[in-house]
Amino acid sequence: MNLPFLPCPLLCTNLRSLNFLLHANLTELKVLQVRTNAFSVISEPVMQSLPALVYLDMQGNSFTCDCGNAWFLQWVITSKQTQVSDAYNFECNFPLNLKGRKLLELDVRSCTVDVGFVCYISTACAVMVVMAVSFTHHFLQWHLVYAYYLLLAFLYNTKHKDKRAHPYDAFVSYNANDEHWVLGELLPKLEDEQGWRLCLHHRDFQPGKPIMENITDAIYGSRKTICVISHDYLASEWCSREIQVASFRLFDEQKDVLILVFLEDIPMQQLSPYHRMRRLLKRQTYLSWSRAVAHPDLFWEKLRQALETREDPAGEHLLLSVGDGIPGERPDQ
Repeated sequence: MNLPFLPCPLLCTNLRSLNFLLHANLTELKVLQVRTNAFSVISEPVMQSLPALVYLDMQGNSFTCDCGNAWFLQWVITSKQTQVSDAYNFECNFPLNLKGRKLLELDVRSCTVDVGFVCYISTACAVMVVMAVSFTHHFLQWHLVYAYYLLLAFLYNTKHKDKRAHPYDAFVSYNANDEHWVLGELLPKLEDEQGWRLCLHHRDFQPGKPIMENITDAIYGSRKTICVISHDYLASEWCSREIQVASFRLFDEQKDVLILVFLEDIPMQQLSPYHRMRRLLKRQTYLSWSRAVAHPDLFWEKLRQALETREDPAGEHLLLSVGDGIPGERPDQ
């Protein structure tokens, strides 16, 4: 090939790197000959430091065929100013599995990042996450909350399964609107007259401790749990959580630890959304205060028997005889 006379040529040998060109200020250099040297990677800043270069001779060099030379490979193919001598015969020397392969045959598409594609994937993932979170919050929020509290109860039960002592005979779960009945009727009878040790929210919960830890400690720290059921109780979020934890203990330990006291007659259709409550009514101890108006002494006697009953399955027969049918349900239902 006959080249026209090009001023300012540069011939270099025994080089391990071309980085010296970065600070050489060779802005007028037009010809660079670097045959049979030891460098294997040519970086973008090096070539950009030679803005006037029109001819480059790199024959006899060993090139590394990886993403480190991706920019140089693209530059050799697309540069309209600089002619690279015999570029199509440049061979790979590293890595060994590519040794002897032509440098310009190397596929470097995997070395470049498609910003548009990355943005598309990121946006799509973000939209899917937002939709999943919205769906979960709207439709599965209480299922997740319920699972979380069951996990807390399970961990508590596992931690304290060998501890048989209970500081309380019963934890009383009730709604604040029914507090007048609990303090005026239940507490005097069970604590003052019958001598039971009761655990109440306002009196026995530990200040500063998370509410769910207090609830879990109260339920597992008591032999029994008395749930005072009313319309307000069924509508209360915290009461629902209390009976959920108590139900988990009941089903997990297979012991008679739950007593349901209905302050009001609640029709079965109104209990339909509370499927867990309906299942408990089918198999568990319950008492009806509204039906005990004519015979209150019998009500308190049955409640005393329920509290005295052992927690093992042998005590279930006594408990199952306490109720006279589901409150609000006709005998033929």
